[in-house]
Amino acid sequence: MLCSLDELGLTQNDFPYAAMDGIFVLGDDCDKTLGTDIHKAIGYDDTCVEFEITSNRCDCMSVSGLAREAAATFKRDFNFPEPTVKEGHGDVDSLLTVNIDEPEKCYRYSGAVVENVRVKESPRWLRERLRASGVRPISNIVDITNYVMLEYGQPMHAFDLRFLKGNTVNVRNAKEGETITTLDGIERELNPEMLVIADAEKPVAVAGVMGGEYSGIMEDTTTIVFESACFNGISVRRTAKALGMRTEASSRYEKELDPSATLNALKRALQLVQELDAGDVVNGIVDNYVTPKAPVKVKFDYKWINDFIGIDLSEKEQKEILEKIEFTFDDEGNIIAPSFRNDIEHIADISEEVARFFGYHNIPNRILSGVAVGELTDSQKFIRSINDTLISCGCTEISTFSFISPKAYDKIGLAADDELRNSVVISNPLGEDTSVMRTTILPSMLGVLAHNYNHKNDHASLYEIGTVYQPTEKGKLPIESQKAAIGIYGNGADFYSLKGIVEKLLDCLNVAEYDIEPVCDNPTFHPGRTARLTIEGKLLATIGEIHPKVAEAYGIGVKVFVAELDVNTAYDNRLGTRTHKPLPKYPATARDLAFVCDKEIPVLKLQRAISEAVGKTLEKVSLFDVYEGSQIESGKKSVAFNIRMRSPERTLTDDEADAAMKRAVKALNKMGINLRS
Repeated sequence: MLCSLDELGLTQNDFPYAAMDGIFVLGDDCDKTLGTDIHKAIGYDDTCVEFEITSNRCDCMSVSGLAREAAATFKRDFNFPEPTVKEGHGDVDSLLTVNIDEPEKCYRYSGAVVENVRVKESPRWLRERLRASGVRPISNIVDITNYVMLEYGQPMHAFDLRFLKGNTVNVRNAKEGETITTLDGIERELNPEMLVIADAEKPVAVAGVMGGEYSGIMEDTTTIVFESACFNGISVRRTAKALGMRTEASSRYEKELDPSATLNALKRALQLVQELDAGDVVNGIVDNYVTPKAPVKVKFDYKWINDFIGIDLSEKEQKEILEKIEFTFDDEGNIIAPSFRNDIEHIADISEEVARFFGYHNIPNRILSGVAVGELTDSQKFIRSINDTLISCGCTEISTFSFISPKAYDKIGLAADDELRNSVVISNPLGEDTSVMRTTILPSMLGVLAHNYNHKNDHASLYEIGTVYQPTEKGKLPIESQKAAIGIYGNGADFYSLKGIVEKLLDCLNVAEYDIEPVCDNPTFHPGRTARLTIEGKLLATIGEIHPKVAEAYGIGVKVFVAELDVNTAYDNRLGTRTHKPLPKYPATARDLAFVCDKEIPVLKLQRAISEAVGKTLEKVSLFDVYEGSQIESGKKSVAFNIRMRSPERTLTDDEADAAMKRAVKALNKMGINLRS
């Protein structure tokens, strides 16, 4: 079959001599034996291994680092030869000067010069290794810098010396208003927090991120400067994020590289220049090491490591494990971490190295020493009680996002000036539908109820415990509070079904002594079928039927009932541990009383007045009848209660019961409420 480069998944960077459009004719660097598999012929038969590297192991973001780990794992010798550079010509000090103005952001800067550069394609072996590592071959000089980066984990850059004014490298912060056009052709505005590589006049590269447009290698380049530097990881990360660009170099620098690696990486690049005949190396290296890195020392205690992991290795066995990954020991009982292991800070980090080479599968199962058995906090137990109670009431838990669309407030009928519209605005939202943090959980619950209704579920009983966010002063975190929402429709659901669930929940949470009053001003709820529960003026819960217009906005064609409970208020007003009393020894005495009062007076108000008047012998006040009809004056209602009394010490007499009833009638008379005749 005759194929083009494109059909084989190749580009002209892989085979520079081939035509981009047209049949790919194999060159002398390919195996042209008749019958050879095309993969073998063009070098695509290599085996590639993918590694998943944890973010704290930047030393493994290189072939040498992976080889070092593999050698230790398979108990093989790690042979990584030192790069050697042959004698060149001239003196680098006469061609290049390096100044570091920000030693806290640039620990070390090493530079070398190559003259008589011969820009051409790289040999096939180098192109294949780059391609296997996901790097596109470009030209020999650029390929050398990328190859060294992959081999040593040390990013490098090559500058064209003719565009380096004054033959000077100044590592400094950018000046206010300075700009640079990077290699990708985009002009970028810099700020004084960004570290740049500058010549005598202007920035030529963004340190650790990308070079400028005139810093690259061109076909007519004759003299280059190789840069091998070590920059502060935080500075590089902030700069890359501010400029909106993340490169292979910045992804390595932001993890804090080893300053001692710059010199060997630079020598390796010069060695490859000589091996590939890519130019003439100038003698010497400019090495400005202003912030030497002190070796990390940790007190070695093999017994502590054994106890921490739960194993039993001798001191000698632990040292053998650590020495094969290049840890050393001094005469003072300290273990010295190699310079490339910047993740080592504590003896716990040392124990991790021992554990992984000992084998996690060999570590016996046990409870970690010094770790107490955890238990739930009071607030966690409270939340769990809410979950358990609502599930026992037949509700199914849902979970929704805390961010919603501002349009959700329109759907639940909030007025334009309603304080609930004052939301925390997300600065980088995924979209308008997730652009603000919710101040009420009702839109989330109604959205799920609507989803169920529109998917032909004839009934639903759902609940969610979620967080709402109330904005505070600018620059400060919002106030977070927990809400519990309950939503039901279908299967005979009505206001009293929902009220029963809420009352059962509050009873199980041991929350009592709350007031109930009708609500007519909440735009989300039906004005005649909604109630508010409060404790000492604080809103505990709102329960009721959703307003028909709100239900219509959500596409729900049946009556839907929703409650929103303030979990924080309920938690703050719980009565503590519930206690149980033994069965009574003495019988109860009951009386029935009926009163006539205004329709607007809540029954709960009457119940509390009766309870206070009867006193300690009261066991329960139960409403058993409400009558409004022709036998009652217009605007009035008849309310009948069963009052049960009991003494834990003796049987109550009729006189005591009658006296209690008289106190109850007198208490209600003071409120303008009379006994029904």
